[in-house]
Amino acid sequence: MSRQQPGWGAPTSTYPPAPQPRKSSTGKFLGIGCFGIVALVILIVLASAVMGGGESGNSGSGKPAVSGNTDDKTKGEAQEEPKDAAKAKPGADKGAAEKAVFKVWGTAPAGLDINYGSDSDSIQGEGLPMTKAMKLKDDALWYHVNAQLQGGGDIHCSVTVDGKTKRGHASGGYNICDAQLSGDMPGGWN
Repeated sequence: MSRQQPGWGAPTSTYPPAPQPRKSSTGKFLGIGCFGIVALVILIVLASAVMGGGESGNSGSGKPAVSGNTDDKTKGEAQEEPKDAAKAKPGADKGAAEKAVFKVWGTAPAGLDINYGSDSDSIQGEGLPMTKAMKLKDDALWYHVNAQLQGGGDIHCSVTVDGKTKRGHASGGYNICDAQLSGDMPGGWN
């Protein structure tokens, strides 16, 4: 009698191969979700750069924009800064070059909300005219001031760092006066 070895001469299976387990789409879902989040963050950064960093111009209606940054002063007493506030000039004195100066002036009969500071500090201001100073920080990316009218009024605002000044204006309603200076790569301000 001959002996068969296991597996030899065993009948072959006629059943189809077992189906492969279904692949999970979790990886694709996570990849698309992460890409969406990154794209959203990029859009937000670009939108804030365009809205916050741009120069003011015409709003398309033929009327000048209500608020925004501008380096030009228009004629008239409403635009002038308070007489008691010292202006920082380049090289004027070492102390002025080491501070950011924030100013808000004008009229706001219904009141206003003022905030000023840097990218890491936001401080509430009060009263008109307002002049505040803050010691410059080595790692600050920008310094800003904004003031929102709580009804009618006509206000101006400015921020000055190292002799550079940005100004803004708001009039009527609940409009916002905004001025911001951003640091540039060589260490200056624009």
